[in-house]
Amino acid sequence: MKVENIRVSHATAGHPPAAEPSDSPRKRELLEAAYGYLLAHGLADFSLRPLARAIGSSPRVLLYLFGSKDGLTRALLARAREEEVGALAALGTTRQQAGMAAAGREVWAWLVNPSHRALLTLWLEGYARSLLGDRGPWASFAQETVGDWLELLAARQSDSRRHSRAGEDERTLLLAVLRGALLDVLATGDVERTTRAVEHHLAGLSHGEAH
Repeated sequence: MKVENIRVSHATAGHPPAAEPSDSPRKRELLEAAYGYLLAHGLADFSLRPLARAIGSSPRVLLYLFGSKDGLTRALLARAREEEVGALAALGTTRQQAGMAAAGREVWAWLVNPSHRALLTLWLEGYARSLLGDRGPWASFAQETVGDWLELLAARQSDSRRHSRAGEDERTLLLAVLRGALLDVLATGDVERTTRAVEHHLAGLSHGEAH
């Protein structure tokens, strides 16, 4: 993918110009290319120069489009959240599939799908950096993703359950189980053992929902 260099007459050394509007087609094109690069290489050694070279751009163009490296990083993390939330929200949208146990099984099946491993590893990197107190682009990432997941689970509860303290506790515990088991899978690759543990928790939810 080749992107033409953009002439920025008002840029000064050390002060990159303001980013382009978020609906800029070339900004979206480069964001998608950068996102693919990040999925393949992760955040650990994220640097503008090798990224720009890999996607056929330049650091100057990326700074123009996103305002700063932090601006680009925030856009990439938002892109990762967009993909994850969009995929999970599409699971079990019919009323017949409502309930925490059904939601848990569908979400877990998505989480252990090998094709999602790169996205989830990227999520974990952003989550960990956010917990370390980084005041940069990762600052609120962990908190925001917790909110994303809880909101998705809440949508699978009945109206009365969703707005009760018991319902809040139920989805908080399910999130903790799923997230903990996911960390185990990312560390060990042991899907069979972790799935048994998740199913043990979901069986209890199914029993509770039946009474």
